[in-house]
Order: sequence, then structure tokens, then C-alpha cells
Amino acid sequence: MRLWVLIYGVVSYALFCAVFVYFIGFVSGVGVPKALSTQSIEYSSYALVVNIGLLLIWGVQHSVMARGWFKEMVSSVVPHQVERSTYVLASSLVLAALMFFWQPMNGIVWQLTNKAVVTMVWSVFILGWVLALLSTFLTDHFDLFGLRQTWLFYVNKTYTQVEFKERLFYYWVRHPMMLGLIVVFWSVPTMTVGHLVFSIGMSIYVLIGIYFEEKGLARTLGRSYTDYQQRTARILPKIY
Repeated sequence: MRLWVLIYGVVSYALFCAVFVYFIGFVSGVGVPKALSTQSIEYSSYALVVNIGLLLIWGVQHSVMARGWFKEMVSSVVPHQVERSTYVLASSLVLAALMFFWQPMNGIVWQLTNKAVVTMVWSVFILGWVLALLSTFLTDHFDLFGLRQTWLFYVNKTYTQVEFKERLFYYWVRHPMMLGLIVVFWSVPTMTVGHLVFSIGMSIYVLIGIYFEEKGLARTLGRSYTDYQQRTARILPKIY
């Protein structure tokens, strides 16, 4: 039983890593057969409806599975040690489906041609990914993606809640990972209509997700987190 739980956690994490790497290519348009920048020959309302539907499915899956009542329901069906790994697995599959079924759309919103500006934009794009990934390690990367839970169960140790600590980016913003993702979605030299739809949808989800996440954190961590909210910005330092 313990070994299977560990294998489940490792497989879920490995799938996430594979989907995440492909997602970088999907957003950047590098090294993948179909990307956000892939365009269709003509406008299609069908493509718009499908893509909005895919974004809604992604948002609903992420929001619902992150709620406390859903976690309790999952824990009543599967061992609570794999609850987080199950969330990671489901999220990876939904993101993979979004990329697979995404419909190319026609039109370009902006296209930068100056080489220096293009290089600068791609640099910001890369920094966004670095910020998002590094932020996961500033809390607890392996707890966030379910590996810590399954490993502790495998070695027969009791799970303990990870203590929140203000480190590096967390001194200035409460959600540096989300900031990194927003930077990634918008920092492209060529913004196609399809990419714009994706960026708007994902940005809206991020803002909504942060709202519910903060309510949950305030309930879980109490006064320490509400005090932290008062002295730090939500996403943008000194602004929001």
C-alpha cells in the first residue's frame, strides 16, 4: 500500500513536469506542433466558443478541486495522502486536454519587429517562468505538488503542515507565482487573437483564484496571514 501511494505521487508529479514543459512551448510557440500563436486561415466563431469552453473547464476544475469541501470528499474516497497528488494529476490532464483541443484563431493584435525590443520581451518571458517556478520552492515545491505527502506516508511519518515563511519575493508580494504566470501570458512579441483570448481568460482565473485562496489561507493561518496581507501587495509591489 505504501509503495503504491509513493508510485502514484511520483507518476502524478512526472506527468505534471512533462505537461509543464510542453506548456512552455505551447505558450511561446517554440518546439511544439500547435501553439497559441498558431493561426487559422479565417475567423471562426466555433474556435472562439471551444477555446472559451476549455478555459472555463480549466478554471472550474482548479477552483472546485481547491475548495475544502471537495478535498474532504476526495479524502473519503482515496487515501488523504494522495489528495494533493490527485489534484496535480487532474490539473495536468485538464491542461493537456486544453492544449490538445485548443483551436487556432485568425488575426494578430500586435507584432513587434525591432530586434532589441523582441529580445527584451523574450527576456521578460523567461524571467516570468523563473519567478513562477522559483516561487514554488520558496514555500515547499514538493508539498505543493504532492510528493512530500506520499513520501512521508511511505516512510511511515506523520504529515505536518508546512509553515509559511516570508522569503525573497514573498517579502513584497503575496502571490509571486501568479505574478510570474501573468507576466508569461502577456510577454510575447507577437500577440495573436488566440493568444489574447487565452491570456485574458487565464488572467481572470488567476485573479479569481487568488481571491478564494486568500480567504482559505486567512481561515487556515489566522492572524499571522491577515497581518501579512496588510503589509504586502497582492500581486504588484506597492500597487496591487
